[in-house]
Amino acid sequence: MEAPLELESLQILHQDLIALEEGHLRNIDKLCEEIRGHIEAFRKLLDKSQKSEASRTKLTSGTIQIDECEYSVNQDFQESSIQLADALDLDELESAKLILSAQNDAELLGRSTIVSAVIAFHEKRQFLLESLRMLVRNAQDPDCEESLRREHQQLVADILEVKDGPARNGSLFTRKCLKAMVDIESWLNALAERYQGTLALGQPTTPEYEELMTFQQSSLAQQHESLGAVMTYLVKEGYTSVDDFYKLLEHLPTIQRWDDITVHHVPTTLAFTSQYGSPESGGSDQEATSLHRKIMDGKDSSTWALRNLQAAFKTWWLAEYSGWHLELRLGSSVQDADVAAQVQKRSDAFFQALRDGALQCTLSICSQAYSDDGYDPARNGLTEYLLRDTLSLSMEAARTSPSFRDLLMEQFESFVNSFITNMPDTLRQFQSNEDDQRKKILGGIQPNATSTLYDQDLHLERFLVIIAYVFDKRVEAAESFWSDPDSNLYGFLQWASRRQSTPRVGAFCEMFRAISRGEECSTAAHLFLLDEGNVSSARLRRTTSLNWAQVLGELNLYASKVRENPTATRPPVRYGGKPNAGDIDEPESALMLECYLRLMAHICGQSSVARSWLWSHDKFPVLDIMFTLADLSVPPRLQACAIAMIRAMLSNKTSEMSSMVWSATDHWASNASPSTIATVRTGKSITPASCMEEVTFEALSKTFDQANEFVSLLQGLVAPGADEIGLHDALPFPEQLGAAYRMSGIEPYIDFAFGKVFGSRTSLTEDPVQSRILASNILGLATSCLATFNENLLILANKSTVPVDAAIETSSLATYARLHPFSRVMEWMFNDRVVAALFAAARQNITEVASAPPNSPVLVTVLRAIEVMNRVMDLQSTYFEIVRPLIKLQTSGHRHAVINPTLASFEDSVATNLDLVVNLGLYAGIGNQELAINSLKLLEKLSSSRRLNASPSSAFRQQPDGNRLVGVLEQYGDLERVRTSFIIAMQYDAREFDMGPEAPGWTIKSVMLDFLTHCLSSLPDRPNLAHAILGFSCSGVTLNIDLDGAFARQASLFHSIIHLAAEYPDGLENNVESWSSSIRQKATRVLSVLRASPLTSVLTMTELRAVDFLFASFLRQAIISPDTLFDGLSLRDEQFARTDSAGALRHYLDQRCFLLDYASSELRLVATEGAPTLKARILSTLFGSTTMPDGAQLPNVTIFDLLDFLGFEFPEPTLPRLTNMFNAVDFTVALESEDDASGGSTQSPLVEQLLALRLNELRKSGYLNDGQEQERALADAEGHMAFFKMQKNLRGLESVRLQTLKAWSNLLILAIGHTDLEQDGRAALILQALQTVTPKLERYAAEGSAEAVILGKLVQALLFQVDLKSSALNRSKGADMADDRLFGVFRTALQAINVPDGDINLREVLYSICFRYLTGVARSSSSASRQRNITQTVSISGKKTIGIICDDAYGGSGTCRVSAILLLDALAATATAEHSNFMVDALARTNFIVVLVEAIRDIPSELRDSDAQDVSLLLTYYESKLALLLTLSQTRHGAGQVLNAGLFQTVRDSGLFSVDPDIGISIDNADALAKYYKLLLSVVRVIAAVVMSRGQQNQQTMDQAKAFLAENRPIVVAIFKRQARIGVAAEGSTTIDVEELVELLVLVMTMTGFIEFEDQRDAKRARREAFS
Repeated sequence: MEAPLELESLQILHQDLIALEEGHLRNIDKLCEEIRGHIEAFRKLLDKSQKSEASRTKLTSGTIQIDECEYSVNQDFQESSIQLADALDLDELESAKLILSAQNDAELLGRSTIVSAVIAFHEKRQFLLESLRMLVRNAQDPDCEESLRREHQQLVADILEVKDGPARNGSLFTRKCLKAMVDIESWLNALAERYQGTLALGQPTTPEYEELMTFQQSSLAQQHESLGAVMTYLVKEGYTSVDDFYKLLEHLPTIQRWDDITVHHVPTTLAFTSQYGSPESGGSDQEATSLHRKIMDGKDSSTWALRNLQAAFKTWWLAEYSGWHLELRLGSSVQDADVAAQVQKRSDAFFQALRDGALQCTLSICSQAYSDDGYDPARNGLTEYLLRDTLSLSMEAARTSPSFRDLLMEQFESFVNSFITNMPDTLRQFQSNEDDQRKKILGGIQPNATSTLYDQDLHLERFLVIIAYVFDKRVEAAESFWSDPDSNLYGFLQWASRRQSTPRVGAFCEMFRAISRGEECSTAAHLFLLDEGNVSSARLRRTTSLNWAQVLGELNLYASKVRENPTATRPPVRYGGKPNAGDIDEPESALMLECYLRLMAHICGQSSVARSWLWSHDKFPVLDIMFTLADLSVPPRLQACAIAMIRAMLSNKTSEMSSMVWSATDHWASNASPSTIATVRTGKSITPASCMEEVTFEALSKTFDQANEFVSLLQGLVAPGADEIGLHDALPFPEQLGAAYRMSGIEPYIDFAFGKVFGSRTSLTEDPVQSRILASNILGLATSCLATFNENLLILANKSTVPVDAAIETSSLATYARLHPFSRVMEWMFNDRVVAALFAAARQNITEVASAPPNSPVLVTVLRAIEVMNRVMDLQSTYFEIVRPLIKLQTSGHRHAVINPTLASFEDSVATNLDLVVNLGLYAGIGNQELAINSLKLLEKLSSSRRLNASPSSAFRQQPDGNRLVGVLEQYGDLERVRTSFIIAMQYDAREFDMGPEAPGWTIKSVMLDFLTHCLSSLPDRPNLAHAILGFSCSGVTLNIDLDGAFARQASLFHSIIHLAAEYPDGLENNVESWSSSIRQKATRVLSVLRASPLTSVLTMTELRAVDFLFASFLRQAIISPDTLFDGLSLRDEQFARTDSAGALRHYLDQRCFLLDYASSELRLVATEGAPTLKARILSTLFGSTTMPDGAQLPNVTIFDLLDFLGFEFPEPTLPRLTNMFNAVDFTVALESEDDASGGSTQSPLVEQLLALRLNELRKSGYLNDGQEQERALADAEGHMAFFKMQKNLRGLESVRLQTLKAWSNLLILAIGHTDLEQDGRAALILQALQTVTPKLERYAAEGSAEAVILGKLVQALLFQVDLKSSALNRSKGADMADDRLFGVFRTALQAINVPDGDINLREVLYSICFRYLTGVARSSSSASRQRNITQTVSISGKKTIGIICDDAYGGSGTCRVSAILLLDALAATATAEHSNFMVDALARTNFIVVLVEAIRDIPSELRDSDAQDVSLLLTYYESKLALLLTLSQTRHGAGQVLNAGLFQTVRDSGLFSVDPDIGISIDNADALAKYYKLLLSVVRVIAAVVMSRGQQNQQTMDQAKAFLAENRPIVVAIFKRQARIGVAAEGSTTIDVEELVELLVLVMTMTGFIEFEDQRDAKRARREAFS
């Protein structure tokens, strides 16, 4: 197949191979397919078409063809292509193709098209070569899986075409690699000459030109390095011939420059040397002899430009070639030669090579390979001394990569082994010659009177240091020294450790340290020094070799001299130089002791066996010796080494060991030498001990080595011990430390680190590397102090039932808060000098940080500075609100204040260093996972600060009332760079699924999305940093879109997040994985916040619609079934809710919720905008068919299918009760609500700490002395943790399920409400919806869960959308089925009312459902039997149902009682229509009719006592009650019950109709008067209904009615006057209609004969008056 040469495909292959090396790649088969697709590209290697006149002519014609597409190109495009072709010596049409493909990258990266094309060209070559290097390496890696290694071997054979072709093809490919290396060397020389020419002519250079030159040099150097590695692997695998070696030998003499490019040939040269020079490699002795003659030929030797490289090469060759002469081999051509003469000749050649700088050259190469690997001043100093007067290796283009360094050291390992094995006599001659030289120089008998130790030969020392570099950090290789006691390497160790001179000790110790890394090797080294290691069967035991007894004896001797003469200071001794009379034994005694201490520290830190032995040594008190050697009178470097040894003894420490060292440290610090105390001026209040302590700290702060090692010691002392349980309830030092002479605690030590060193470290050292190392260690100390302070103890002390004071290890919580170093570190964090140093540490050059190795000082410093800032911002409220006031109350005496009182929060410090935001934004995008996470967390805190997000100062002001953080990014011109870095990090990368959650890209995406969500949620209504990074243009308090920007081109971060939300997979192979689904969930949450904010809602909806987000998402939706896997578990699995599978389901539902919410918003918007086509397309998608832009119809899940998440349940967690030890613990404090969708979830750290505190309390009380009891308690604690974890998972699921159900319900209501279907179609949809929802409502209502309320409201809304005139409910064939379905809804709701302890909100909804059915659906039904069924159903539901409704009608809250009364009214009306007295009797039995009637009496008083805003609801309540009375009164039986309840007496008592006849109705407010008349109307309706129902034959009723009219005659007259418009104009309320009220009063008068009654009464009165 044709090889895909695009940059992206090569980058994917490269990253997959890296993932394979790191062990993260899951899909190996996919990788092999990718490699097969690039085989042709690998074969071509770096072949390129050079400039061509024909191609240039075609280009300038204006029409070109690229990838079978024809393009018309303008003049600018032609010129750019020609410039690129000239720069790369590339065919013009290929250049045009590069220019075309680089245009998008140029816009994204903000570079010119030519620069982007050059970058793409080199990156393609680089990815190709690096991929080939890793492939060839894997093919011969013994650690690689066998099947994979064979697969890669076959792929390599295919690339080299040796599988089916001739074997010489491998040789041809090797020469092709060599030619490519030579071409790159020429290219680099041409670039250098061009650049130098530009400078020589004085031509100005642009920053872009400088960047491009640097990039090309770096990229070409990396390509050259990769080619060198590929060649080396090909040689080792046997794909080459001896002729290839001759080709390399022809090129090596022509190399002119001693730089890193030259070094790239070294591993290949060493591999060829081993392959064809060693008898072990299978080569012939004839080939070896021929090569030997050529290499040693004087004529060829004179042509080498680099004589040091030639000398080194000769030593490499001789070490291998000498193996042929180690023993006479049968058939060897050297059988008849003069063996002794040959040996002498080779020895002379070897020593001549040494005089020409052979070992210096090799050591220079090794040391330069480790130049960026940490900081080791002792090794560097020794190396510099051994490389004196040696040509330094220039490293101009690029650093040596770790992979190439490992390959280089692997090849040098072969040289070391061969030299030791094949030339032992030469090694012994090294030692003999140097020892003789040293004796002569020290004895003063040297031939040259000016000779010093500096002039002696140090070949053996160089070789030892070379071994140190070769085996350093290569533990498996170093094991070869210890694995076989009969091996040459072990024998070499024995020999090298004997009769060592003082300078050789340093080299030997460096070598010994390098081969003793790791627990196993370091323990073997410890046994070697004990003289108890493996002893060769063929050798005698060592008698004069280096061992522990000698090391400890020398150190103890020196320590004793320090104790005897503490005032005599000893200056440091440098390497070489003349003897000093004051030295102990030799001029380099201090150097020897340093080496001993470094070796001890290394082995002690690596080996637990050695550490335990040193701690318990019975003869030499190691700790006391170390503190003696740390005396101020000792040379600073030696003192630093002693402190480093103390630090090593703390490795894997226990609390007891830490306390011991703390006590020794405090004693040492407070007992300074008398000679140094006199030089310090002290105040009168300082005690002698504290004075000595101040002297010690002052002396330690003078040099870098002392200060750095002492800070490292403090860091080790403060760090938690191995026996810590994670509660951090103990002080990291003895509680009474220093109490004898000052206030207890370690405050002076903290003041030393931050006040004397960190705050003024610029005066301590000028070396930037030392400055960064010191800063990183101090910041590490700060991190330890802040991280080990448990602020939760303060929370639990106030809110939990656990007695914290009794449970913690410290004597009291107040003591813990006062003495913990957290408080003093926090105080220093608000000191001006420390703040300045902290921000300086965090602000580093972005280019340097991006290219720094993982453990480089600059990267570690930045990381720790940002981590400290994060912790300070997290803990500052605890410090200012709790700890600091407590310290002020409890601290007595003088305490030096260091805090700046003007800083009220850490944000105040950031406000004066806002440029930090620029660094943080850039750090987040450089690809370093840890740095990105910490930077984004700090950015998250800063971006949510109200203070920092206020309007910018005039210096940063871009727009009025803008955001300060956005302003500073714009001020420095880095906003686009930050945006670009975020966009690149947010790109969807399918390879992340091959690595899983360990993929750096996934982690950075996750943290970036969290940052955006938090920032947007904190300030949703104002432009902020997140808006700017997303691509919006922030202008004052508004947002807009730059028409020429990335947002308008849909290339912004906002659009990248849309793509993630739409395309990022939830998992693989029907398995939703929590880590992958979380990315989509977080992406949708960002979009949700943007959509909800008024600031960005319109813009978000517009962009989502533009990319068809809704339709793409619905096409991706899958139905959740019981067999769907979430993190490998199905919903049926009992462990589901106890694992992360619950989190995967929660993420999935959260995405579903967003989609449903967004669909609702989109549907509302299109309905408002009047877009019928789009609305129809959306509704079509909701109901199962998506219309694509090309008109195609694709099926998708319907909205009814998306209710699948209600089909599963999980068992409730049960709290284990294995013991009763935790019964008294109140876990309420740990059940606080969280901000995310998990709802009220459990904070696991608080639960864990509560349990730990309780266990501590029990342990201190003696309840856990029994081992079995302790095991039971621990098991019970683990059970509690599992319970709370499951509870957290279930609460999170419940919360998101409710949100999703609400979103689904709202969307369904909108979809049905906005459908364009006719009445019958809409009714059918409603019936389908009811069929789907009703069973679920019945289930959840029976359980009393929150889902029932949402489902009930949905059913309620659906019923109110039913068109009662639809034929689907009346005349169609399915009318009976529809009627049955609706009746089923009513029956379900009625049954749900009767659920014990039901939710009142649910019952209110159920009342509304029943009311709608009774008043709408049932009355419109054509089925006569349905009416009877309703009353029968109500009767069957029992008295309890009616009782519950009556209780809610009387004592319900809010609108619930109104809904209950309306339902009773509807039930009563239905019973009346069926001529049934069931409801009247039921209400009478519950005495509810009396309650209704008596409520009339309280109407005036309740209205007077109610707030104005409650009057409207209260009147509605009265109206509903009176309506129910009216319905009951419409039957004779019901009217009798109402009348018997005292209707007329209650009305009389209420005073509603009591009006002064002389004043009338004096209500000035027309609205209030209307409400009053409406209330009277409702009462009169009831009275009229009672009168009508009872009939005129019921004289008692008639008499009561007459009495009512007579008693209220004045108000009746007033009402009649209003109806007649008599006097109403003056009252200003002519709009009030009382016609119905008048009609009802007239009806009552007519029914009762009130007029006749009045006439008769008047006549009687007249007769009585006439008679009188």
